[in-house]
Amino acid sequence: MGQPVAGNPAQYVMEKAFAAAGLDWRYLTFDVAPEELGDAIRGMRAMGFRGANLTLPHKVEVVPLLDRLSQSAELIGAVNCIVREGGELVGENVDGKAFVEAIGETIDPSGKNVVILGAGGAARAIAIELALAKVASLTVVNRTAEHGHALVDLIADKLDVRATLVPWQGDYEVPADADLLINATTIGETAGNAKVPLVWKSVRPELVVADIVFNPLDTQLLRDAKRAGVQTVDGLDTLVRRAVICFKRWTGQEPDAVLMREAIEEFLSV
Repeated sequence: MGQPVAGNPAQYVMEKAFAAAGLDWRYLTFDVAPEELGDAIRGMRAMGFRGANLTLPHKVEVVPLLDRLSQSAELIGAVNCIVREGGELVGENVDGKAFVEAIGETIDPSGKNVVILGAGGAARAIAIELALAKVASLTVVNRTAEHGHALVDLIADKLDVRATLVPWQGDYEVPADADLLINATTIGETAGNAKVPLVWKSVRPELVVADIVFNPLDTQLLRDAKRAGVQTVDGLDTLVRRAVICFKRWTGQEPDAVLMREAIEEFLSV
């Protein structure tokens, strides 16, 4: 299926978790060309692989190659985790699930007013899982109206949650009644001091601010939120939960989440 790619954090973390659980398993990373994706999935079936993770550009193209999808993967329209169930390959999307689990340590999203910055793939996965978790409302703030409308229409039509699009022009003023603010963009990913354009003056102390960016860990958004006196959730929590969910789905065992976080921190030197 191609040559193994070195230096993958998922491989490093998963193999440490397998070893800690006493499993003689391997997590192999392969570079698969788009035109060879079908062969790769057929190879998975033939060789009895228990599962796989996928990255772009395969997340959407893999859908018709699988036997069925989970509810959230079907709504999102993309797959990043494949699980073998009997003779079937089942497509999952664990990004939103991981995020909801990560913030669950700080805030129960049920009945809350949520603001999501961005409308890309990460925002879509998170919004769908939050809607399934019965949030009261979702406000999507995005610069591109087309992507934003597609997301809020999906949430309102398929999941019966009040969803609103707000064009992102200049500094966005966080609503006073917001309970959870999520940066689902890549702002801060390449430059830790990149500022998310927000107005903080109206936020309540009860607001929770979450960032999906995990490297750097302490983004400018989280520093600004702390100065505003609100609670924060960093992106590493979601990354760890994503690995935990995949491990559980593949092995049927509960992994050592603390060990997995330590392994990710070691790999990323954070």
